[in-house]
Amino acid sequence: MRIFNWIKTIIEDINTIKEKDAAARSILEVIFLYQGFHVLLAHRIAHKLLYWKIPFIPRMISQIARFFTGIEIHPGASIGKRFFIDHGMGVVIGETTIIGDDVLIYQGVTLGGTGKEQGKRHPTLGNFVTVGAGAKVLGNIEIGDYTNIGAGSVVISDVPEHCTVVGIPGRIVKQKKFIHGQLQHNRIPDPVLCEMNRLKYEIKDLKEQLKEKSNL
Repeated sequence: MRIFNWIKTIIEDINTIKEKDAAARSILEVIFLYQGFHVLLAHRIAHKLLYWKIPFIPRMISQIARFFTGIEIHPGASIGKRFFIDHGMGVVIGETTIIGDDVLIYQGVTLGGTGKEQGKRHPTLGNFVTVGAGAKVLGNIEIGDYTNIGAGSVVISDVPEHCTVVGIPGRIVKQKKFIHGQLQHNRIPDPVLCEMNRLKYEIKDLKEQLKEKSNL
């Protein structure tokens, strides 16, 4: 029964890529040409072998997959169903990372640690999370369900569900429900620019008040 569940998970991975990537023309194209699927298949095998306490081979599988795909996933990472790595080059997923179901990440993403601490030291991502290109999610933190992390962001603290996070360090810029997978990078607000605009109008208001007082 377990082998059938494992096969079902792999089929779901393939169908997820076909559905979410507009460039995927067919199932065969996904199976033979998508490095995100290749590395995920290798990881699911390596993760199972590690669970069976088989030494060396799981890490060897992950390193071979890294050589051919440019994506590094430690065998110890726990990855849920329908996981999709879009493009994928430069993605790093650490040993104690936990990823929920229906998660989408783009190229250059790091789900890593912050030092040499032991135990749980990598992020936990909830369900329906999207992580934009080049984003870094670091440390033993939790990212809530249905959260968007903008491209290039560095997230080092917990994020509640239904949030959009941008910047360095990551800041929550809005918290409301949205459609999973529709991370429009060009429409994410810039919290630094918003603060500068606020200060600009505040200074303008102060100048007007000073001008009024000087005319008295």
